[in-house]
Amino acid sequence: MRGTGGDPQPTGAVPAAITLTLPDGQTVRVRLHKRQEVPGRFPWRYLIGVPAWVATPDGVEAAEYTVWVTDQQLTPIEDVALDAVPTRRLSKRPPPPAPGWLVRPAPERRGRTIVHDAACRHVIDKGGKELGTMEALDTLMRPGARACYDCDAATVLIPALELGEGYA
Repeated sequence: MRGTGGDPQPTGAVPAAITLTLPDGQTVRVRLHKRQEVPGRFPWRYLIGVPAWVATPDGVEAAEYTVWVTDQQLTPIEDVALDAVPTRRLSKRPPPPAPGWLVRPAPERRGRTIVHDAACRHVIDKGGKELGTMEALDTLMRPGARACYDCDAATVLIPALELGEGYA
């Protein structure tokens, strides 16, 4: 079987027939090779095989184009069991995102702090207290705190603070 755009069919897998709806509304019966749970807006991805033709030196041969789609494009076929299709679920929920900001004392003045993006050149390998976005905004509202202008801190956090004015 020829194919492009996806993974090969796993050994021992049993593809099932399912209906794919194309962007123009046409429907095509395709083969469902596997399904996989993923984080995000559409929690499932499906590896399908779409029938196609391919030109070869000997003429034209039947082929299959494999591609990942969401359930938005698929409709089960009545009386076709999908339980033999290999399914991979997320083992656990993804960890919360790492803090994106670091706060460090200002080198020029005692009692002053600077909030940096975690990737800022001023804090890499120098450490600092890790903060989430809300904590970084709270820190910037304190006297003596400022955002670093050499990284994304000032570009991102200062406008966010200005949006919140008047909502205290």
